Amino acid sequence: MPAPSVDLVELVRRLADRRRPRSEADIQTDVRTLLLYGGLDLKDGAVALESPVTGGRRIDVEIGFTVIEVKKDLTVGRVKEDAEEQLTGYVRARSNVFQERYVGVLTDGCDWYAYHLSPAGKLDCVAEFRVAAKDPDVDGLLVWLEGVLATQQGIRPTPANIVRRLGAHSPSHLLDKASLLALYGDCKLDSHVKLKRDLWARLLATAYGTHFSDDDQLFVDHTYLVISAELIAHAVLGFDLASGSYSPDDLLSGRLFDQAEIGGVVEADFFDWVLEAEGGRAFVRTLARRLSRFDWKSVEHDVLKVLYESVIDPIQRHELGEYYTPDWLAERMVHETITAPLTQRVLDPSCGSGTFLFHAVRRYLDHAGSAEIDDAAAMKGVTQHVFGVDIHPVAVTLARVTYLLAIGSERLQGERGPLAIPVYLGDSLQWHQGEDLLSSSGDLTVSTADGSELWSRQLRFPNRVVADVSSFDRLVSELATKASTGRSRGQVPSLTAVFRRHGVHPDDQQEIAATFQILCDLYDEGRDHIWGYYVRNLARPRWLSNKDNRVDVLIGNPPWLAYRYMPSTLQGEFKTRSSERGLWAGGNVANIQDLSSYFVVRSAELYLSEAGKFAFVMPLAALTRKQYKGFRSGKYDSSFATLRFRFTSAWDHASVKSKPAMFPVPSCAVFGQLSETAGPLGTDVVKWSGTLPARDISWERAAEHLHTQDGAVARGTAASAYRARFANGATIYPQVLSVVEVAQSAGPLGASSGRKRVKSSRSNQEKPPWKSVDTLTGFVEERFIYPAYFGSSILPFRRLMPETAVLPIHHGDLMHGKSEEIDHFPGLAEWWRKAEQIWLEGRPRGSRMDLRQRLDFQRNLTNQLPVRGDRLVYNKSGSILVAARIPKEQSVVDQQLLWGVFPDPKEALYLESVFNSRKFTELVAPFQSVGQFGRRDFSKDVFSVQLPLFDPSNDVHMALANLAVRGEEVAAGVDIGSLRSKEARGVIRDALADCGLADEIDELVTEAITG
Repeated sequence: MPAPSVDLVELVRRLADRRRPRSEADIQTDVRTLLLYGGLDLKDGAVALESPVTGGRRIDVEIGFTVIEVKKDLTVGRVKEDAEEQLTGYVRARSNVFQERYVGVLTDGCDWYAYHLSPAGKLDCVAEFRVAAKDPDVDGLLVWLEGVLATQQGIRPTPANIVRRLGAHSPSHLLDKASLLALYGDCKLDSHVKLKRDLWARLLATAYGTHFSDDDQLFVDHTYLVISAELIAHAVLGFDLASGSYSPDDLLSGRLFDQAEIGGVVEADFFDWVLEAEGGRAFVRTLARRLSRFDWKSVEHDVLKVLYESVIDPIQRHELGEYYTPDWLAERMVHETITAPLTQRVLDPSCGSGTFLFHAVRRYLDHAGSAEIDDAAAMKGVTQHVFGVDIHPVAVTLARVTYLLAIGSERLQGERGPLAIPVYLGDSLQWHQGEDLLSSSGDLTVSTADGSELWSRQLRFPNRVVADVSSFDRLVSELATKASTGRSRGQVPSLTAVFRRHGVHPDDQQEIAATFQILCDLYDEGRDHIWGYYVRNLARPRWLSNKDNRVDVLIGNPPWLAYRYMPSTLQGEFKTRSSERGLWAGGNVANIQDLSSYFVVRSAELYLSEAGKFAFVMPLAALTRKQYKGFRSGKYDSSFATLRFRFTSAWDHASVKSKPAMFPVPSCAVFGQLSETAGPLGTDVVKWSGTLPARDISWERAAEHLHTQDGAVARGTAASAYRARFANGATIYPQVLSVVEVAQSAGPLGASSGRKRVKSSRSNQEKPPWKSVDTLTGFVEERFIYPAYFGSSILPFRRLMPETAVLPIHHGDLMHGKSEEIDHFPGLAEWWRKAEQIWLEGRPRGSRMDLRQRLDFQRNLTNQLPVRGDRLVYNKSGSILVAARIPKEQSVVDQQLLWGVFPDPKEALYLESVFNSRKFTELVAPFQSVGQFGRRDFSKDVFSVQLPLFDPSNDVHMALANLAVRGEEVAAGVDIGSLRSKEARGVIRDALADCGLADEIDELVTEAITG
């Protein structure tokens, strides 16, 4: 606590005011006072002024492993540059003497800079903080300083503290990240490091598909997260990380856990490459000190997911679909589903950071306490009842530590027997393992190759060995260790003692010996202990799928990886397996199908016992959308199994709000169990609503803000015959390659007959990488320049001037830039070849489409031409339907709109009135998909309303057509000036209401549809 006599606000204000007369000595004194009395847990002797270094120089302020250089004003002349050079010498000298990572800080009281010393000896600024003299952010400065100094102790690991003190923008993380990147740069070509990076990349490519990018930044971020989690695991057990008593090798190898007889938490893995780098051990010691500041014993929920989400870039997490389940929701689903925790065996097959595991473990231990089961028995029992699997190596480490946190340090440090934390790295869906992973005798086989195949030589383990989880893990660990450390001059040692120690059956010993020989060979080739780690984990999904080991409850949040982002090899397998089980919808929803429904069904096939229960978080679309129709049926037949679900309930979370949002799209939860007969997922749901103060809070806190009520969801039935008359617009994207401005003048030299001078039309709405490409210019044949309508072109009863697009449409098809045909049109050819090259260089990762295929996806462009009548277009997305009529013209419509052609103009006018009516938007709303900000898509869901076909003999239909003519007149007379389309639509709707036309149309639409 600060001394009562120190006014911290006034002190910081004085420090930040460069206009005040002051000397460097004054600033030094004030900085020392701030450090001592700012609540940073520093004693008087910990802050030294004028510490001597070689060369007769003195360090202004020194605290632990931090050197602070103070100047009067860093904004004057070369003061900052000279001070950085001076600080570099201090930091380098201290690092060399003590062989520890030192941090440099430069300040004039107003500006604060933190520096990392690179392996090359250069001081790089990685974090900074500026203090405003008038209204200083004292707390912000102290948190920034604490992140640099790492001195405060006993910090509660709340989500807010994790983000503020360890998150991506904290000085603590920025310093650690800079160090880790430098370490990796020095050793990335080492064969051991390359193997670990390769295995990591291949697993994540399976998990995330084409959105996964194998880059150094992500690998380093994952390394930071795993090492942090492993260090936190040691802190939970009571190891004093700040003391420096434990070697980095011990901390990352799991040796201390082995000595404590706790398995399956920390072990040599993909991320211990840090120990291969010079300076890596110093980094581990520094990170250990930083993490020791927190009171990890006081954790109340899964805080490691908060650490993950605060470190990994939000855009990247969104692309990869990495949104972990909020604690309150997981806690409530666990309570709802695990009704007999002491007897039910529970598996989360996509456990992520372990949120569901945390609450399942806590529920088991709470009930064990109520049943007066002693702690030792309870800990052994929970590890036999709560299991987790994930294919993400970082998630698995986080989940293991989360499992430990759920057990709690008090129990772990008490009387207990050996423990093995049952969270495994593995492929729950067993995509690539198939039946060949197990031989006909049930033996486990794992291949081990490099190159295009991940494994090739086979490591074989007899079924008798694999069946005993604990024994198998210990055996493989010992074999891997013995292969790397127990040999002399390449000789293979005897395994007699190993066989005796682990009770290996005589009939299995020869096979184990052959496998051991391969492990020895792998070690000689520089590909050693990682295989022991991998094999132990790989066996678990197969073990759990054995009928004797299946679980009573499946619970979790399956991956929502969309089909369009799966690797091509996975797409084919996914489609085949989904089709066989009746889950594949195909058609125009193929690309938006995701992995979640297949994951749930496949997990139940493999791991759920007879009459077992399940509970999964799913996209809200699972309740209503076409792509989940097969899943909702509850019937899944395949060559593997005949499976039946009886769905028991569903929760709709669409109206639950939080910041940040729960998931990238609204969610639901579905509950059910295996049954002899199917019980389809009905339309009755429990609707949740409310606004939460934060995303990750306990159920106890969330319950104060949430409400539930029984309700129902609407499912589209495509009742209207008009559905077949409308089509999606073309994908005119990226617009910089097609949408153009036509110059009024062709320039001083003019243009040849039939050509127009054009250039790309640019917008501040462009996104990377297209916003950075050069503007295209050229002279293009006029026949290839088309009017183009986008979503912003359409207002109620009114169309704005269309954009202009260059499109190589010829004889009803699109020409390719490499074709001889396009050379007949040299202006177009020059433009289009440039555009195609730009597209190839910037197209999304994993896309195989050329620009021609992109523009005419599913022939959505070429099907529009030639136009044979009036068109009606309406907006694909939004909360209010907007429609306008385009009289017959040879123009194109973008994907933001849907369009239909009507030779009878009266029919187009009839639909124009219907689509622009408030009543029709109201009727369509229940069928719309829902996004984070409410109802978002119309698409063809508008035709789920029974809209009758136009009948010219029907007075109501003709009256609506006539009212549309009046609507067009009213809309045309509204002055919209430079209003954006959203505001302009509102102004026109107001005008239609003011003149009474909106009410007239609503009344007739009601009569036409419901009368």
